Amino acid sequence: MKATIIAISAILLVGSFTSFASAQEGVPTWVKSNAGWWADGTISDGEFVSGIQHLIKNGILTIPPTITDSTQSSEEGVPTWVKSNAGWWADGTISDGEFVSGIQHLIKLGIVNVSISENDTIKTESMPSSDSELDALQTELENCESITRAYDRLNCERNAKDEIITYEMKNNSQRFVVGPVTFYWPGLDTDGNKFEITSSGQALLNLTMLVENTGSDKNESLFCTGPAICNYDVIGGDVEYKYSGTDFTNGAVVLKPGQAKTFNMFFGPNIGGGGTTFEYDSGKEYYFRIMESFGSESIPLNLG
Repeated sequence: MKATIIAISAILLVGSFTSFASAQEGVPTWVKSNAGWWADGTISDGEFVSGIQHLIKNGILTIPPTITDSTQSSEEGVPTWVKSNAGWWADGTISDGEFVSGIQHLIKLGIVNVSISENDTIKTESMPSSDSELDALQTELENCESITRAYDRLNCERNAKDEIITYEMKNNSQRFVVGPVTFYWPGLDTDGNKFEITSSGQALLNLTMLVENTGSDKNESLFCTGPAICNYDVIGGDVEYKYSGTDFTNGAVVLKPGQAKTFNMFFGPNIGGGGTTFEYDSGKEYYFRIMESFGSESIPLNLG
């Protein structure tokens, strides 16, 4: 059960405050957690491979073009050395490039399948728009390519992507002003926002929101230290549901004056610590509740 919960959370909680490329090969830093869990046996080979395929197909993990070698067999599964590499990469023993080489080997063997069907789409860097402000932000991102030092170039790209995401979410979301903080939610079936029910009947809800300090000249903090002690939950009828996963860093999201950040919350299986199992009843209305000291709000989720 623990492995399943971690795998689901790791795959669905895509995106965080710093979940952009961490190295020249485009490996997000939080993927290291997945690699470490896989290396120590917390999640299975199949769960790790499924997660890697999801990340590659959605453009979150960038792997150089690799052709599957039909002369090699995948029947023996994941080679031991690739799994060892993942553990070494997670603890910093080997480089991002060496880890990527291991993933390329899995693609060559056909263990990781990244073929694209006619109905699949891959997220790209290009965001065509007639909006002049968005065009200017896209130009800033493109200009980052001229920076020669990899570290500086990636910082430039990360900041530019942050600005583009912030701009798009602010202009394509419902706004909820709660005291000095404005919450932006783009609704279901947008990036990071999904509701589904598994074949086993488990309801899964993933939410991504943008928050901005719009009304204070001092830092404002959002608090959530654990499922039982969190100023955010989902309510359906008279039942409260606690999260199964979140990317709140050290239990808080701190917003400087004028600063905006995104956060993610996942509701599903009970992870303990005062948590609950998320359940769906089509006869009920569901809301994402904000219960901060500076104000409260209930955002309708429209799951039906």
